[in-house]
Amino acid sequence: MGSFQTPIGMRSSTLLETSCGFLLQELQARGIFISYIIWDEVGEDKFEREKVLLDLEQECLEVYRRKVDRANISRARLHQEVAEAEAEFTHLLLSLGERSLPGRPEKRAGSLKEQLDSITPALQEMRLRKEERLNQFRGVQGQIQKISAEIAGNSDNEPSTIVVNENDLSLKRLEEYQNELQRLYNEKNERLQQVEKYIDMIHSLSTILGKDSSAIIMEVHPSLNDLCGITKNISDTILDKLNITVESLFEEKKNRLDKLHHLGKALSNLWNLMDTPYSERHPFSHVIHLLSLSSAEVTDPGSLTLEIVQQTEAEVKRLDQLKASKMKELFQKKQEELELICKKSHVEIPSREEMNNIIKLINSGEIDHSDLLLSMDEQISRAKEEASSRKAIMEKVEKWMLARDEERWLEEYSRDENRYSVSRGAHKNLRRAERARIMVSRIPALVDMLIKMTRSWEEERNKVFLYDQVPLMAILEEYNVLRREKEEDMKRQQPWEKKRIQSQVVERENTYTSRPSTSSRRLPSRSLNGALDTSVIINRRLSMGIHQLPPNSINSGNQGVSFIKDGSNALRKKIFGDPAFTSHMR
Repeated sequence: MGSFQTPIGMRSSTLLETSCGFLLQELQARGIFISYIIWDEVGEDKFEREKVLLDLEQECLEVYRRKVDRANISRARLHQEVAEAEAEFTHLLLSLGERSLPGRPEKRAGSLKEQLDSITPALQEMRLRKEERLNQFRGVQGQIQKISAEIAGNSDNEPSTIVVNENDLSLKRLEEYQNELQRLYNEKNERLQQVEKYIDMIHSLSTILGKDSSAIIMEVHPSLNDLCGITKNISDTILDKLNITVESLFEEKKNRLDKLHHLGKALSNLWNLMDTPYSERHPFSHVIHLLSLSSAEVTDPGSLTLEIVQQTEAEVKRLDQLKASKMKELFQKKQEELELICKKSHVEIPSREEMNNIIKLINSGEIDHSDLLLSMDEQISRAKEEASSRKAIMEKVEKWMLARDEERWLEEYSRDENRYSVSRGAHKNLRRAERARIMVSRIPALVDMLIKMTRSWEEERNKVFLYDQVPLMAILEEYNVLRREKEEDMKRQQPWEKKRIQSQVVERENTYTSRPSTSSRRLPSRSLNGALDTSVIINRRLSMGIHQLPPNSINSGNQGVSFIKDGSNALRKKIFGDPAFTSHMR
């Protein structure tokens, strides 16, 4: 049996039969020898001996075949294991993206077991590498999934199962995932920095505007509050909300600053206008300081609070009301100054309705202080200019008025029948009568000069010279007509007057001791009625004079006709004296 050695790889039936034959021969040689000794001793016949030997041979063949089959199966299994190991090793190399493994035998050598033993360590190492690589992929993909969820705003949701593609576990693929993870890390950091930047801006703007920054941030998202202790939401939606919130705060800051700029300028103007003391200005000095600052330069906490805006608005409103009151006072002073100038120059005073309209504009705030002052100053300037141009004429008119007063007094004095009587103050009246006669004698020349000056003034300015809203030329013309009528009347009365005076002298001589008495005597009705025919001439002259005036003087001319027809009682009494003297003109 010790010489029975057959190679495992031999599959030839001839070799099998030969081996089996040798085995049988060896068994026969030894067995028969032993059997024969036993059989000889027992006394077995030849037939039984042949049968036993045949069975023994058959059993040996069966055992041999079973052993060979098991050997073949073991060999096939080893072939399969070696092939599977080779395939798995190759697959791991491909999936891990490696070309080969150091220490792995390049060529098959030795038996199948030796081949299997040589590849098994390399396969185990590749399996360990695969597991490590899988863990790396799972870690990277898990981080990618987590950060992606945070960026998407879904960090509160349950993470989904991570699926790793085991067919591609190469370092290149792992590097791609790592690059993606790094990109997401960078994006997350950028978003966190952006969120922090927005939050800092909200804190800063809220401090300037006097708002509660925590409430504003909580309104955007609760996770942004550090006290909540949860991961900050950095999604696009939150970033958009933060951006809108910051923009709205910036807009509110700009609007409040613009409003305070407007109010500050109004305050400064009102202070300068009304000489407001420093004690009233000081509480609003910060508002004036803001006038020189832009929105970006305003950083002090509480600079633009709603309370400051409301306080400034209230102060401007108070000063506006005070300004309106002072404007009324100033307007009334200017109005009085204007009326005084117009009154002295006998120029038409602005109507009360016009002044009331200006006061309404002041109360409503529709007229600016500077515009009002400019308008009033312009009116006063025009009135002064008008008064200056009328000054020479008005001086002559005043002289004429004084002369007319003396003329009226002289007329009354001449009617006094006892003017020559001896009484207290008679000599003063005589001296005044002499002076009055001198002044009266100069009236015609004075009136003629006034007519020339007035006509020249009207031609130069292309308008009518009004005296208390009445054309002065009409007054002068009427006076001349009445004066001529009066002179004619006096000429007719002179003989009768001489007789009356002589009779008075004789009567005074006869009754020297009697008390003098004064009486006024009106002109005979004859003299008044005798002047009726001249009214037509006067009106005709005035009408001709008005028609000769420039076109823009028609209204003034009509005023002259109104004066002649209706008369201004005060002015007529002042110029012509007793209304009865000119009753024939009515």
